[in-house]
Amino acid sequence: MTLKNALEGKEYIIRQIETEDAELDAFLFSLGCYGGEAITVVAHRKGGCTVSIKDGRYNIDSQLAEAIVV
Repeated sequence: MTLKNALEGKEYIIRQIETEDAELDAFLFSLGCYGGEAITVVAHRKGGCTVSIKDGRYNIDSQLAEAIVV
């Protein structure tokens, strides 16, 4: 399942990031978004969703939400 289909308020463990862009992988890693890390969908929005990773909240677009497998 991807973050786009995840339930709001439920904590998930990231299984993998499905992207072929090394720069994007490095950026997500710097946010703490990598395999084995806990992530929570705070709210779904029109263009994506708001997620909570570690101590931060981030808005991600729907394309990126589909690339994060939980």
